[in-house]
This record gives sequence, structure tokens and C-alpha cells, in this order.
Amino acid sequence: MLPGYSGGSLENPDYDAVCSGTTGHAEVVRVSFDSGQISYREILTAFFAIHDPTTLNRQGNDVGSQYRSVIFYHSPEQKAEAEKMIAELTAEGVWARPIVTEIVAAPVFYPAEDYHRDYYKLHAQQPYCQVVVAPKVAKLRSKFAAKLKSHER
Repeated sequence: MLPGYSGGSLENPDYDAVCSGTTGHAEVVRVSFDSGQISYREILTAFFAIHDPTTLNRQGNDVGSQYRSVIFYHSPEQKAEAEKMIAELTAEGVWARPIVTEIVAAPVFYPAEDYHRDYYKLHAQQPYCQVVVAPKVAKLRSKFAAKLKSHER
């Protein structure tokens, strides 16, 4: 996984520009995967399990369009699978509020600055990581342990 920015108008954005809320970019993670080891659907399942897809331009206390829930797809099949999953989750009534996750063709991806890479691993004791990130990591490890590499469990 590689943190970065995507979906905005500014070329080569940096963290400060994206956080200003004026670039149109979302803070994203590019996920590279071996479809022989994990399916795109399983990645979508993890995505929906560890964040709130019902809050517009917000994740927890982080507010702004850079925190929107978005799936950038790379093929018509990925788009269809994402739409299907949202329809299924909606029909199942998993959340009381409607899912607002955008499904958009993947635009240019700009890698985040180096200090964002492995941020949780390097800064797990920081309050933000303990309050916001740790519960998501714990949920991911709990629900998807069999799909994680041994050093990530």
C-alpha cells in the first residue's frame, strides 16, 4: 500500500495543499495486490469494514473533501464490483444512513511525502494513531487475518 493523493486539479500536490481543501484531491491509499492471493471483492470488503462510508467529506473528526469516501477503479469490472457491493450493503441495511462513497475512474495518483509511509508502524504511540488508526488496524487484523502477510498480523 502506498499513501497519496488523487482526484484533484493540482499537479504534484503536497500534504499542506491537500489539507487546505482547495485542490480537490482526496487522501488515498493505492493498493497493489495479487488477485491469486486476494480478490478485489475482498479488498472492497475490508475497505467498507474499516471506515464509515456514510459521512460526506468526513472520517471521524477529520472534515473536508480530502477525507471523502471514494473508490478509484481501474477497470469496468472493478467499477461494477464496487457498485454491486454498495447495492448489497444498502439492501442489507448495514448502515442506518445512505452510503456516500464515490466510485470514480482512477485519475492520476500522486504519492504522498515519505514521512507518510508506514506512518502507523513508526508512530503507533501518537494520540491520533491510538484513537483513530489503531481501532481500524485491529478490526482489519481481526476480520482479515488470513489474508494479511505474517508480519502484518
